Amino acid sequence: MEIINSVKELKAKVSALRSLNKTVGLVPTMGALHAGHASLVSRSVQENDATVVSVFVNPTQFNDKNDLQAYPRTLDADCELLSSIGATYVFAPSVEEVYPEPDTRSFSYPPTDQVMEGAFRPGHFNGVCQIVSKLFMFVEPDRAYFGEKDFQQIAVIKAMVADYKCQGAEWAKRLTICPCPIIREDDGLARSSRNTLLSASERAIAPGIYQALQSSVEYSKTHSVQETHDKAVSEINAIEGLEVQYYDIVNALTLESVTAWEDAPHIQGCITVFCGSTPIRLIDNIKYK
Repeated sequence: MEIINSVKELKAKVSALRSLNKTVGLVPTMGALHAGHASLVSRSVQENDATVVSVFVNPTQFNDKNDLQAYPRTLDADCELLSSIGATYVFAPSVEEVYPEPDTRSFSYPPTDQVMEGAFRPGHFNGVCQIVSKLFMFVEPDRAYFGEKDFQQIAVIKAMVADYKCQGAEWAKRLTICPCPIIREDDGLARSSRNTLLSASERAIAPGIYQALQSSVEYSKTHSVQETHDKAVSEINAIEGLEVQYYDIVNALTLESVTAWEDAPHIQGCITVFCGSTPIRLIDNIKYK
């Protein structure tokens, strides 16, 4: 495994692979890697001749400077993990390398990027599209892998790729987006880099999020969307130290809220919860149908 810090070197390495007709997988990450990331990388290693993993805490997708500063950075440990599971290249650039000048591009894919995270974190998805599109242009991968914990992010990225494809971008024509299942702890908590920021007492209550979501699925079979929503929110808010920021039950394709189970063929519940006094912002989602 090689660690690459410059865009020029990354492009040269990928070009060499292309000249040998090798397939390339890309796993974009912000580091602080865990078993969830490892599952994405392992799948890429299985499905491609070479795998590029980016480790970059992207400043343009943070609308809270304190959140950016607090985001865990563990590059040495990340590289050890990635080497052990077969990654080919780690792309770990500086901010100046990725953004030699301010990125003024604007992305908009309503309603997908304007609800839920889009509403509560203005500019977040624009920043996501800025960095992910840059990575796609640098690597021009055959496949890119994203965890379904960030359910809305995948929908936004798919919309962005479709947009570039319509514009004639060759990399977009080649690319397949590969969603990967959420990896959970034994107690159900979705694996997340932010989990490392939880205190012991916060970590003890955090699984209550998924427990409430799980119980709401069975409940939904005999109750309305609104009743199911209210049950999940009240169960989580009843746990001292947890506070729901939003819970939306949505059409899994458009991310628009549904009011009846018949409104869409596939329905997902997407939630964000504040945990602890700091607080740490945790996201999760669950499939209803």
